[in-house]
Amino acid sequence: MKQIPLALGPEPHYSFDNLLPGANEAALAHLLSLRPGEPPVFLWGQAGCGKTHVLRALAQSWQAAGAQVGWYDAETPLPWELPAHPSLLLLDDCDRFDPGQQHAAFTLFVEAATLGLAVVSTGVAPPIDLELREDLRTRLGWGPTYALQPLPEGEMRAALRREADRRGIVLSDEVMDYLLTRFARDLKHLMGLLDRLDEFALANKRAVTVPLLRQMLLDQGS
Repeated sequence: MKQIPLALGPEPHYSFDNLLPGANEAALAHLLSLRPGEPPVFLWGQAGCGKTHVLRALAQSWQAAGAQVGWYDAETPLPWELPAHPSLLLLDDCDRFDPGQQHAAFTLFVEAATLGLAVVSTGVAPPIDLELREDLRTRLGWGPTYALQPLPEGEMRAALRREADRRGIVLSDEVMDYLLTRFARDLKHLMGLLDRLDEFALANKRAVTVPLLRQMLLDQGS
């Protein structure tokens, strides 16, 4: 009988302390110095380059300083309303917004400008190339725009190793090589695999190995 794992493992931790900069030092430096009322910032790049991690790290940093943060993405149900006393507005994966969400995002942008909030948004391409309503696309591109670059292999290994250590997983070089050669080098996807592998190892009371990883993929059909 397999053990059913309880949700006792560490929750994902998003901060600038565990965010490897790679080629994105200029973007991170700008975000770390961002203040309310400054021009909006837009981050773009392919899936897995760290856009959502950066936004979550920014939210954590501002909340730790006592600021209220409004976070909205394609999974955030309408209506969208800002917190009572916001300082930072975050719009993640704008390219995935449906027409209703695009209208809501534009309205939030207008409110943010009136209130003097800081605004940071993300997407898979520069604002000018996104298939969004024109007024929203224009506002997304008002200020600095940064293309986030995926981590090189060395830093991707370091990020996976650090997350495994945080979870108490012994991640061998063999398992690491398997992850990086058999799957897209998309850090978000790889972190998800690591999370599933952690649960699967706990449920089966086995160490994390390549055979265990193969069994998990076979059992879960992925």
